[in-house]
Parts: sequence; structure tokens; C-alpha cells
Amino acid sequence: MKIKANNLPRWTNAIWLTFHKIRLPYSFSFNARFISAVGFTILILLANGCKEKPAPSPPPEVQVITLAPTTVPIFEEWIGTLDGFVNAQIRAQVSGYLLTQNYVEGSAVKKGDVLFQIDPRPFQAALDQANAKLTQDQAQAGKTVLDVKRYTPLAMEQAISEEELDNAVQANLAANAQVKADEAAVENAQLNLGFTKIMSPIDGLAGIALAQIGDLLSPSSGLLTTVSTLNPIKVNFQISEQSHLNFWRHHAAGSGAETNLELQLIFSDGSVYSQKGKFLFADRQINPNTGTLQIVGLFSNANLILRPGQYGRVRAQTHTITNALLVPQRAVTELQGTYQVAVVGVTNNAHLQSVKVGEQVGADWIIESGLKPGDRVVVEGTQKVKEGAVVIPKPFGAETNQPSQTDTNSGTATETK
Repeated sequence: MKIKANNLPRWTNAIWLTFHKIRLPYSFSFNARFISAVGFTILILLANGCKEKPAPSPPPEVQVITLAPTTVPIFEEWIGTLDGFVNAQIRAQVSGYLLTQNYVEGSAVKKGDVLFQIDPRPFQAALDQANAKLTQDQAQAGKTVLDVKRYTPLAMEQAISEEELDNAVQANLAANAQVKADEAAVENAQLNLGFTKIMSPIDGLAGIALAQIGDLLSPSSGLLTTVSTLNPIKVNFQISEQSHLNFWRHHAAGSGAETNLELQLIFSDGSVYSQKGKFLFADRQINPNTGTLQIVGLFSNANLILRPGQYGRVRAQTHTITNALLVPQRAVTELQGTYQVAVVGVTNNAHLQSVKVGEQVGADWIIESGLKPGDRVVVEGTQKVKEGAVVIPKPFGAETNQPSQTDTNSGTATETK
């Protein structure tokens, strides 16, 4: 119900008029603020509506390579262990006390050089005794010869019995046999005396002595030292059965291709040995426990930088692939065991293409299927590429107008410094 002022009692009419006079300015002020706010909002909307819409961003620039078939040599690497071409293990052949060590450990020795000396006196005495026994038995044999000469004419004249002559002949044969036995004993004593000088059987580098002066040596006392021929030096490495079969598929068996196989030796620090090696021989069988075949190569080692027991990587070109398509690994994306690359078509539309990769050659993949010669593959900017999107292809290595994330980070780091 609307209340009017004239319908109120006289005493309340004055109150109502007083209240209305006080409220009127407040209502007017509120309405003015409301109208101002609405108008300002409308002006903002009108102003924004008059602005032009931003232009669409240009297509991203990417770097591409155009595939062309090429001939690619395929290399394989194996872990190799160096070993002396000949390793002579030096041991004592007679029993006796070690008197001297006649070589410098780690030095080069020649065949026949004396390495150790065992006390020769007992063996010299044995030789003297054997010589004395030989002389005695030679004298006895001479007597039996005289007996046979003397008894032979007497037996013909029947001055003595035939039995006496037969005894003399047999005694002469026995004496001659004894002389031969004594000569063998003398030779054996001379050998034993010679074995007291332990000599190097080969030219090479002598190792550390494992016996000390004064030790009692014997044939069962163990190794004294080792002399190794180091120029040339062998390298032993194991290849898988698969590598063995692949090599024989690319090279006719028995053609001699393996003998022309050139080897490279890569040291543990990554440097490559200056001399090329060659194939020496392969083991007769594949190891049934490891499934590998042992290969032995040969390297020249004039400066003796290579030593037995040294490890390195042996690298060799096993075969060659013709008409191969190479794509940098950075251009290939792997997802759950599948590989794909971004290919730019003739209309500069990008397409994500699945591929099958083959051998890895340096920083590149050999693509076995999925691409063809002439395809343009994105190498830089793959993260900008979407299926069907238009891109601006540039030759790989050319400068792009859009800085890479690496450049941006580098600039930021420089500014921070």
C-alpha cells in the first residue's frame, strides 16, 4: 500500500516530510554514480570494439635436409686385450740356490742372455764324476778288445775253448755299451750344469723377477719371470656369432677378405693408435658358453707403447651399404619403440612419417624404409611441427629468424652475469 503524505495524521505528516527531505539528496547521489559507471563501461566496450584484430602468427621456420642416396661404410667395434706375440715363461729346470739376477727388470733382452744363475758347483761335481766314470769304462772296454784279439787265434788253434772266446767277445760288447751309457751320463750332467744359467729363449722385454737371490729353486718352484716379444704385438677380441655371420655374408667364405681386414686400435682415453693393424687368425670354434668367436689381430709396436694386458677398442670396417639414406639422429623421434620423422611436402605442409631405422653411423641413422630420395626431412625445429601445418623450410645450417631455445637461454645467462 502506497502511503501518501496527505493521508497521514497531522503530527506524522511533519515527520514524513522531514524524512523525505533528508533522503532525497542521497537517492540522487546514488543514481548519479550508477549512471556514470554504466556509461564508462559502455565507452570501454565501444573503444575495444573499434580496435583491429591481431594478425595471425607466421608459419614457423624449420631447417631441413634433402635426402640423397649414398654409399656408407659400416664399422664395428669390440673390446680387445693386448698380448705379446710370444710370451716365454722362464722357469728353473734344475734344483739349486739362486745366486744372481743378471738382467734389469723391464729391460730388453736378447736370445741367449743369462737372466738368473743357480749355484753350479753341485752340477760341476756331478759332471766331473760322470767324466771319471766314462774314462774308467773306456779303459775296461779297451781291455776287452785286447782280450778278443788275443783269444781269437788261440781258439782257432784249439789252445783255448770256444767258450772262453765267446766270453771275451760278450765282455767287449758289454764294455762298449757301458761306455755309451757313461757318455749319456756325461751329456746329461753337462745339460744340468748348463741349466744353472737360466737364459732367455727369445728377444723381447723381460718382466719383473718373481724370485729373490738365495731362494731354493726347483722345476716345481713356479714362474721366475716372463719375456715377451712386443713388436709386433697381438690383440685378442671376441666377436658375436651374428657379426661373424654378417661378415661372411658380405664376403665370400675362403676368399681371403678377412686377411685384408684393416684394424684400428682406440685407447681408453679416446685417442687412436697411429698404426693400422691386420687380421692374424680366428679361432677354430665358437665358444659354446659365450657364443663368441675369438679373433687375433696384429699391430706394429716399434716404440713399445703397447703393452700386454692393455685394453682398447678394436674398430674395423666389416661391410659397405650402397644407396643408403642417412638422417641425423636429432631428426628422428622415438615413441614406444617406433620411430618417426617430420617430412615437408611440396606445398610446405609437414607430415609425421613413420620409418624403420637400421645401422647407426656416427650421428646419423640409416633409414631402411619409410623415406625415399628427394624427401625433405626436418632436422631443426621438429618441436614446432604439427601434422599438416604449414612451415617455412630452410636448408639445414642456415640462419633462422626465430631464435632457438638454446640461444634464448644463453642470452638470459649472459644478462644475468
